[in-house]
Amino acid sequence: MRVMAQVAMVMNLDKCIGCHTCSVTCKQTWTNRAGTEYAWFNNVETRPGQGYPRRYEDQERFKGGWQLRHGRLVPRSGGRLRRLARIFANPELPSLDDYYQPWTYDYETLTTAPLGDDLPTAAPRSLIDGAPMAVTGGPNWDDDLGGGPEHTAADPLLERVGDQVRLEYEQAFMFYLPRICEHCLNPSCVAACPSGAMYKRVEDGIVLVDQDRCRGWRMCVSGCPYKKVYFNHRTGKAEKCTLCYPRIEAGAPTVCSETCVGRLRYLGVVLYDPDRVGEAASVPDEKQLYPAQLGCFLDPDDPKVARTAEECGIPHEWITAARRSPVYALIARHRVALPLHPEYRTMPMVWYIPPLSPIVDALAAGGHDGEDAGNLFGAIGSLRIPMAYLAELFTAGDTAPVEAALRRLAAMRAHMRRVNLGEPPDPSIAEGVAMTPGRIEEMYRLLALAKYDERYVIPTAYHATPGSALDTGCSLEHTGGPGMLEDTAPPRGRVNLLGWNGHGRPAGLFPARRPHGKGTTP
Repeated sequence: MRVMAQVAMVMNLDKCIGCHTCSVTCKQTWTNRAGTEYAWFNNVETRPGQGYPRRYEDQERFKGGWQLRHGRLVPRSGGRLRRLARIFANPELPSLDDYYQPWTYDYETLTTAPLGDDLPTAAPRSLIDGAPMAVTGGPNWDDDLGGGPEHTAADPLLERVGDQVRLEYEQAFMFYLPRICEHCLNPSCVAACPSGAMYKRVEDGIVLVDQDRCRGWRMCVSGCPYKKVYFNHRTGKAEKCTLCYPRIEAGAPTVCSETCVGRLRYLGVVLYDPDRVGEAASVPDEKQLYPAQLGCFLDPDDPKVARTAEECGIPHEWITAARRSPVYALIARHRVALPLHPEYRTMPMVWYIPPLSPIVDALAAGGHDGEDAGNLFGAIGSLRIPMAYLAELFTAGDTAPVEAALRRLAAMRAHMRRVNLGEPPDPSIAEGVAMTPGRIEEMYRLLALAKYDERYVIPTAYHATPGSALDTGCSLEHTGGPGMLEDTAPPRGRVNLLGWNGHGRPAGLFPARRPHGKGTTP
C-alpha cells in the first residue's frame, strides 16, 4: 500500500441558488485577460440542459475520457499514433459556436455620436475580429430554462433515459450544477498532452498546465471529458482551473468557495492508494465505478494508514487535516456525495450531494406532513427531479447509490425535526438508512451549521516572502508572465503559428543557423 494526498471538493446542490457569484469572481481572478473571454474555469449550469460548452457530455462526438479496450484503459481519443496523425487537425474540438463568440459593445459610437433625432446605441462587436455581430449565445444562455422543451430535448443525458422522464412543461424540473475542473485521480487530459505540459502535482493532486512546455496542440481540450481545459488563442497556450493553488498553499479556500453565497462548497484532504486507481478505473461494469473509486480512499483514522502516510513523506499536518476533512466525511463516512460522470473513468475528485429540496414542498402541497420520515422515504421514488436523471449524472445510471444518498438526507431532516421540536427520538429513522442518531447529527452539523474552518480544512504548504525564490507569481496573472507569449513579439525567437498568415518566413519559424563545427548541420 502507498499513500498519497489529494485536495478535493464537495458541493451541496441543495444549497445552490444559481447566482453565478462563483463564476464571476473566478472570471475576475483568473480569466480576465485577452484570449480568455470565452473561458469560464467555473460555470453554473441549469439542469436539464446542454451545459457549457453545449453538449459537452456527448463523448461519441468529442471523444473525451477513457474507454476499456481489450481489458485495458486507453484514451477515447485514440492511442499515441492516432493523436500524432491528427496533431495539426483535430476535428473533435468544440467549436466557438459550442462555447459562444465573446463580444463587447461599440461604446465609442454611443459616446461620440453627434446630436440628432435618433438615440444612438452601442451595437455588439465581436472580441475575435471586431466585426458587428448578433448575440446568439453565452456562458449561461440556458439559465433557468431547464423545463423548456427546446433546451431540455438537447440534453445528452435525457436522450439516455428516454421515456423515463416526461418533458411536459407543467411537470418541468430543474436544479443548478456548478462545475470546475475535476482534478481527477486518473486525468485523461494529462495522458492526451503530446508535450507533457499537463501534469498532476504530487503534493496535493492539483492538475496544472506548464505554460513553458505547452505548444498549443489542444489535445488536452478534446481529451478532457468535462471540457474544462480552454485554449487561449492570444497566447497559443492551454489554460484551466488551477484550484486556486496559490491560495491552497497558504491554507485558504478557492475563490469560488470563498465567495459562494449559498455556502455549498467544502474543501479538504483525502488520502488514497495510487496503486488501486488503475484497477478501479478499469472495472468492466460502469455501474461499479463509483464503489471502485470509494475503494481507493483510505481511512485517515486507521493507524496503519497514518504510519504508511508518514513513511511516504506526507506531512503530519496533512494527515491531521485528512482526519478533519469534511470532504472525506461526506464522501466515505456519510455516503451522501457522489462523483460527476464516473463512466468517463477519470476518477473525478469534485463530488456532489444530489438535490432533495422539492420533496418537502411537494408532500406539503398534497396535504401530507413533509417532514415525517415515513412520508419522506415513500416519496423519494417519485421525486420531481427523476432519480434516473440524477443516476445518469452521478452514478453511471445506477439509481441505488442515488436513492441511498437521498434517503440519508431525508432521514436527517426527519430526525432533526424531532430533536428541534423536543419530541422523543425515533431510532428506526437512523436504522432505516444504516446510520446512528449520533452520525446523523454529525452530518447535520456539517451540512447545515458548519463554520468556516469546518467547511475548509486545508493544511498550509508554504509561505512565499516578497522577493524570495518562491515569490515568482502565477503565469496566468498577467500577459507576458512565465511561459506566456508577449503581446508584441514572441520571446526567445518563437513564432505563434496561429497568428501567421502563411506568407513569408517570419523570424523564429525555423531554428537559427549555427556556424560549422558547432555540432549542427548548416
